Amino acid sequence: MKCPYCSYWNTMVLDSRESSDFQVRRRRKCCRCKKRFTTYEEAQTMDLSVIKKDGRREKFDRHKILAGLERAFEKRPVSAETIERIADSVEAQVRKLDSIDVPSRKIGAILLKKLKKTDLIAYLRFASVYLKFDDLSAFEKALKELKKKQAAAKKQ
Repeated sequence: MKCPYCSYWNTMVLDSRESSDFQVRRRRKCCRCKKRFTTYEEAQTMDLSVIKKDGRREKFDRHKILAGLERAFEKRPVSAETIERIADSVEAQVRKLDSIDVPSRKIGAILLKKLKKTDLIAYLRFASVYLKFDDLSAFEKALKELKKKQAAAKKQ
């Protein structure tokens, strides 16, 4: 790794740790100028294709998952780290699937499951868009199902 300050080719790794499921953070020191800097190493993975409902294919984009999560969690008491952790978890699950062609409905189902465990309001927000609630009755039906499951969980 070249030093970003003096371009010397020899650097030492001082510290190394995982920063996410697919990334390693390394603290380095230049052997010539002695300045320290951080690098991030990321595994090269096969590009995933998302198969949309209309049959189109598009490249998997983690930023779209993050954007959807941020909209769902807007004004909710959930930290940015939690949102990042959910996005990491969803991406890891998608990458573990048998195929590099993943239906968008599969990604949506994984997201819904994660949201249901984290925040029910965010779950309803996301579900209302993802499941295309056409009217209030669809919203009420989803809300009733959540209430039933919540009541059953409290009894246990």
